[in-house]
Amino acid sequence: MAQRPPQSEPAQAEEHDAKQHRQSAPFKSGDDNLLPPPPVSRQNGLTPNNSHRACLSDTPATTAPNSPKMPPRRQDSGLSSSSTRSRPTTLDIPGLTKSKVSPDGRIAQRDVGSKLVIVMVGLPARGKSYITKKMARYLNWLQHDTRIFNVGEKRRVATNPSARPTPSVQSGEPNFPNFDQLRQITPASLSHVLSQKGPWDSPSTTAKVLVNGELPSDQVSNGDLPPPALDVPGPADADPGPRTYMVDGHYATFVPSDNSPPTYGDEVTHDHMDHTASFFDPDNTEASELREQLAMETLDELLDFLLYQNGSVGIFDATNSTLKRRKNIMNKIRQRAGPELGALFLESQCIDENLLESNMRLKLSGPDYKEQDPVAALADFKKRVALYEKAYVPLGEYEENNNMPYVQMIDVGRKVVSHQIRGFLSAQAVYYLLNFNLSPRQIWITRHGESNDNLSGKIGGDSDLSPTGLAYASALTRFIQSERKAWDIRQQDRAASTHFPPQPGDTTPPNPEYIAHGDANGGHASKNFCVWTSMLKRSIQTAQYFDEDDFDIKQMRMLDELNAGAMEGLTYDEIKTKHPTEYEIRRKDKLHYRYPGAGGESYLDIINRLRAVIVEVERTTDHVLLVGHRSVARVLLAYFKGLKREDVADLDVPLGTLYMLEPKPYGVDFKAYRYNSRIDWFDHVPEYRLRRATLFTDV
Repeated sequence: MAQRPPQSEPAQAEEHDAKQHRQSAPFKSGDDNLLPPPPVSRQNGLTPNNSHRACLSDTPATTAPNSPKMPPRRQDSGLSSSSTRSRPTTLDIPGLTKSKVSPDGRIAQRDVGSKLVIVMVGLPARGKSYITKKMARYLNWLQHDTRIFNVGEKRRVATNPSARPTPSVQSGEPNFPNFDQLRQITPASLSHVLSQKGPWDSPSTTAKVLVNGELPSDQVSNGDLPPPALDVPGPADADPGPRTYMVDGHYATFVPSDNSPPTYGDEVTHDHMDHTASFFDPDNTEASELREQLAMETLDELLDFLLYQNGSVGIFDATNSTLKRRKNIMNKIRQRAGPELGALFLESQCIDENLLESNMRLKLSGPDYKEQDPVAALADFKKRVALYEKAYVPLGEYEENNNMPYVQMIDVGRKVVSHQIRGFLSAQAVYYLLNFNLSPRQIWITRHGESNDNLSGKIGGDSDLSPTGLAYASALTRFIQSERKAWDIRQQDRAASTHFPPQPGDTTPPNPEYIAHGDANGGHASKNFCVWTSMLKRSIQTAQYFDEDDFDIKQMRMLDELNAGAMEGLTYDEIKTKHPTEYEIRRKDKLHYRYPGAGGESYLDIINRLRAVIVEVERTTDHVLLVGHRSVARVLLAYFKGLKREDVADLDVPLGTLYMLEPKPYGVDFKAYRYNSRIDWFDHVPEYRLRRATLFTDV
């Protein structure tokens, strides 16, 4: 290949200038770049890649290794004229797909069109946060990096001084910048001050609330850039007196006439902005502007996550109940990410009065009304909802006329309406939404009883239970029967103690799903109970004592143990001796490691074949007991408990342990029981915590 001739210095300078221009030019859909240029952060002028500001989120930070950050490439059509086109977007499934830009199957950073923004829509108490948390848990479990961005959490911090970091100027670890450098600050020295380490570098830093919800009249103009972290008087400022300015969420008094350092005074700006209904009145201009500012800042953080932090799905959790807000959201998405990034609007509506009342009662124990009188709190919350309804515009005509994908969920899954669902992740999200419910129930998970292969230390295989394993199977049947009856009694007592309207001190919400399912005589009918096993003998034998007249028993191949391929039937000592290289590779990365040989599997394979089981567990309104194996129990517990990736393959799930999970509106109640062979029964283990195994001798 012929080498490019050397350029003259003027030509090199011209090429350099052209390159700089391309890098700084605004994003257009036809440009070579698939991503917009990194925005200037609100703090220190840093781009999102090197800023330490952390957003408020219900989801843990990403822990999986990132896909390579390959630069955008020109996509030639093969014709004589070179032109650019959008990259094709197809499914990316960790463990099942791979490509040059995504060797691990995760969505590459440059494939913006494969990523997704889910925008929640709906009035308060419609179950939006319940839906977002379950959705994030499911997508993260499938290894699609998903994070929730909740505007309400940011709003509570912004309007509540007690939630902000407390100044400690006199302490040895000050929370604020070096005051000596702030004594004679000028616009020219602003960049130097912002380069110093300060509270903006802390992950706990959140919203920047301006004085009285407005920009100071003397703020330095910065064009279209967001407001700086510190508002200072410009050169033409004629006011020599003290002024109060915001330093990343905290207020400082600036005294330009002397050398005194800024003093941190009382946080008077938003102290009066409590969370009563008046704060949400559309006629409250100051509060409305503040809420809009916080919403757009939260959306910026979401887009940073998708564009620069290897995120796959960002969930924007807010009411977003007005058409104006939703237009602003789409405008910002298109301005920052171009036309390729997918956006799915997800609206939750509640028509059932019992369900709506239940949701409202749950708000009484939330952060806005905690420890308040329930009667007064419920009245205030209903007033808040009424104020939102004044400007509420449901999804529908506008979105359809503008070809915008959306989903409407009525009564949290009773009815689902979808419009123009496009993209793999959108389809996965909608499929999941079709299959979960609010029904109270218990989910039990356990490994099979001890097998003969367990005694010899062999992995895999299809051996029978040992005598100890048979004793476990018998005790398991009797214990589950006992717990089933006890659960029914607790639900009946709870239903009897529910009051309409609520009484002082009453925080127990009604359960419409439980109340609706009665028997022919007006009493409560006992729930069905499913028992699912794998197709391996040791799992089937563990469930052999259940009466099929009282329990629905089914065998599922999806619950089979991880297939060790060529290593089936070996002990770990034998694997270490005969296959030392494979042993070491697996030790370093058990999640992604796939056993060699016919049928060999990885933990990612287990996740993908358990997807149908998880969806079925979410869909059913009945109790269910899953009798599986070590790898299966690990993956199931990782889903229900929302565990990090690095913990899944090393979770300690010993034989003889029984786990109980009971879905709740804001999480999952979790208990563990351990088989006691001395009394042939199960002991409850109080405050049990899942932990990683200490030995590398497990599948």
